[in-house]
Amino acid sequence: MKTVGKAVLWAVVGLLVFILMIFLPAGTFHYWQGWAFLAVFSLSTWIPSMYLMRANPAALERRMRAGPGGESRPIQKVIISVLFVSLVAMFVVSPLDHRYGWSVVPPPISVIGDVLVAVGLGIAMLVVIQNGYASSNITVESDQPLVSTGLYGQVRHPMYTGNVLMMVGTPLALGSYWGLVFVLPCVVGLALRIRDEEGLLEQELRGYRDYEQQVHYRLLPYVW
Repeated sequence: MKTVGKAVLWAVVGLLVFILMIFLPAGTFHYWQGWAFLAVFSLSTWIPSMYLMRANPAALERRMRAGPGGESRPIQKVIISVLFVSLVAMFVVSPLDHRYGWSVVPPPISVIGDVLVAVGLGIAMLVVIQNGYASSNITVESDQPLVSTGLYGQVRHPMYTGNVLMMVGTPLALGSYWGLVFVLPCVVGLALRIRDEEGLLEQELRGYRDYEQQVHYRLLPYVW
């Protein structure tokens, strides 16, 4: 299937899955936080994806190879599986929280959550634009260059930085504080993923060890 067709199918299926995960637990479609999140998430992913369709379809193709089955390293299969389970739990528990009133999130906080989701996804997609070899699974291609400028000049794994912002913003956008519980296993999973990934990059990506000496932080500037 051509990249454009796969991207359209990916977007449609993804939207349907999100609708089910959000509105079934919420028990209602009268859930403005859910609709606002869907709008923010869709626009923040579809617009950059449409740009990549024209500018760099190979990069978009790499982004669509997601999931444990796309990983070649056993430890990464486990990590991605844990991350997927934690994210699904986040998306289910957050609307359940809204439904049963386990916590009360003021509307301005939900709007801030939507902003975090948009910024996080924007960073992740900008990384793909800056580095066409940034993929959803860990691999090093034979002709892959080292990218050390732009966002990569601030942290070594800026895509994961965007992911963290999105993870923090999602429960808030959906009107839940309890959903934030699942941010911790997600961040721990990303940290483990980064450590294993860097071992591979040090071995197979030329110049990566020197890059580590130039950019000291992996995920968050001045933190780690």
